[in-house]
Amino acid sequence: MPADNGSGCNQDERSLPSGPDPAAVLFEQWGACKNMGLTYSGNDTWDRMLQQGIQLLERFAQDGRVHIRRPRSTQQIQFNRTLSSGNNFVAYIDAIGELDRTPCVLEWKTTSARYPDEPAGISTLDPQLVCYSWMTGFDEVAQVVFVRKRLVEVQYLQATVSDEQRQEFATLVDDTVRRIESALFLPHSGIRFPQNPCTTCPFLGLCLDKPDLVEAGLVRKPGVDLGLFDELSF
Repeated sequence: MPADNGSGCNQDERSLPSGPDPAAVLFEQWGACKNMGLTYSGNDTWDRMLQQGIQLLERFAQDGRVHIRRPRSTQQIQFNRTLSSGNNFVAYIDAIGELDRTPCVLEWKTTSARYPDEPAGISTLDPQLVCYSWMTGFDEVAQVVFVRKRLVEVQYLQATVSDEQRQEFATLVDDTVRRIESALFLPHSGIRFPQNPCTTCPFLGLCLDKPDLVEAGLVRKPGVDLGLFDELSF
């Protein structure tokens, strides 16, 4: 079984045969917060969150799907990109490793509700994942979601980001910088987990380029010409 490096990240047993007990490390780190006067939501308590954390780490280790070979140098990595305007765009990547033996960018998430995983490919709409792909050059990106519910769960949401998406994001960044420098601030829609209106949007099929969802979500009324949608390119 892959050993854990103590921060909740699995390692290939060939590169690290042993490591600290993740439950003990979590107890030590979380223990420092016990008397800080934290406010907990709902029925959460310090003890309950510790128990859930240990259960999630155990599930994560049992799954053995994530491998990070050099955790000290491939976690919390800072990436910098100089924009055409001369500004510096900075991103911090949680980790670069492997999910199911596929090299990818890894993003850790914690939540009290599952992230939606339907329809297939919805994770490719997450602007954070597109941003990380743009910054690192990795096509493959993934969210590892630690779901804190009565029966804990770890989700592995994979996405493949295209060159077109990265180019569109670069254009969006340049445009956003220009708007900020002009003191023009407009709202920008995008996928957000777990409360995500995209999953119920009738136009989701257009975003994902899925004709079956387009046909199911958009109603064509007799006498109304919607031929323009047939000519859209993605």
